[in-house]
Amino acid sequence: MTSIHSICSCAAFAIGVAASSAALAQTEAGQGAWTHEVTYTADVAGTVHGGTAHAGRALDNLDVIVDGDLEKLIGWRGATVHGYLLNNSGGAPNDLAGTLQGIDNIEVARPRARLYELWVQSKFAGDHGSVLAGLYDLNSEFYSTEASGLLLAPPFGIGSEFASTGPNGPSIFPSTALAVRARIEGGKGAYLQAAALNAHAGTVGDPDGPSTSFDNGALIIAEAGFGDSWRLAAGGWFYTERQADLRALDVNGDPALSKARGGYVLAEYPFVDGGESGRSVRGFARLGFSDGDTTPFSSGWQAGVLVERVFASRPDSAFSIGMEQGRLSSKQRANTLDAGVTPANAESSVEITYSDKVAPRVALQPDLQFIRRAGGDRDAETVIVAALRLTINLF
Repeated sequence: MTSIHSICSCAAFAIGVAASSAALAQTEAGQGAWTHEVTYTADVAGTVHGGTAHAGRALDNLDVIVDGDLEKLIGWRGATVHGYLLNNSGGAPNDLAGTLQGIDNIEVARPRARLYELWVQSKFAGDHGSVLAGLYDLNSEFYSTEASGLLLAPPFGIGSEFASTGPNGPSIFPSTALAVRARIEGGKGAYLQAAALNAHAGTVGDPDGPSTSFDNGALIIAEAGFGDSWRLAAGGWFYTERQADLRALDVNGDPALSKARGGYVLAEYPFVDGGESGRSVRGFARLGFSDGDTTPFSSGWQAGVLVERVFASRPDSAFSIGMEQGRLSSKQRANTLDAGVTPANAESSVEITYSDKVAPRVALQPDLQFIRRAGGDRDAETVIVAALRLTINLF
């Protein structure tokens, strides 16, 4: 098992390599073979109404990303390498809110350092096609919308009906899995992509490390879309091996195994295109569904808008509002009733947030969330969560 200390040492090494690489493999345009990004995010989030207590928790996230151009480094035409080290620490504000879907997209169950991504990609067909292999976050390209990226609640990253599947969740934050992904791009923004991933997510830094056995089978996902300034896409996914059922038991009293599968549609549209210097308004809408046997959610939806350059004098100002709902499966509602709680049909929320830079590399982002029927409890008080995010682009 790789220790926290050794991973942090790797992170320091990666930063050093990235910082010194500007002098290496220069092109005619003066650009090097390596690029890097180091970002530190710190949140304070807590409940001010409802929930289990009125209190707050502090948590943070460190991203160290290094990308290399393998054509410049070793002559492999159209190939790149991507490394991503991740460290999370701090508290769990969702323990105070008591939601099923979470309230903060950097909250983790096990605070630790991880090798989040490490993959190689090769392009072909005049850069219209690419193949990628390695540790890979599927949500970086699948089931994602740029217009929802400012919002903090996890459902705006990926639908809960998919995020809650698999033995350890699918290959998304904070634990990824070995994967192979292929993508073909056409004219006017058209694309088709598909990936096969280890069904058991786990990477360097997790207790059991990365899984190479594929004992739980594979997760297969595909997505197709089109649109230039706007986008319309649809995707589907399934696990090759049956997964543990939420409620049904086998003859030995163990969870029965059921098929796990689902799909989604999504859209983004630029209502106002302000160009380089004007205000822009972009909307998003997504709808996902699942089998409901192996995940607490049978379906879910998210919708909202992102306004960039809210104030003409503040070029980095951004405002976003989003609404979402995770509809609970019949089996999840039955389990909730067995626990002595009156089950709700869904857990839903509204989020309002604003972000702006207060220094060249520092941004502050206050955030409010209003959550109805938290935890799937029909009688639960509306939970109000207040949060403040600090983001520092270190390099």
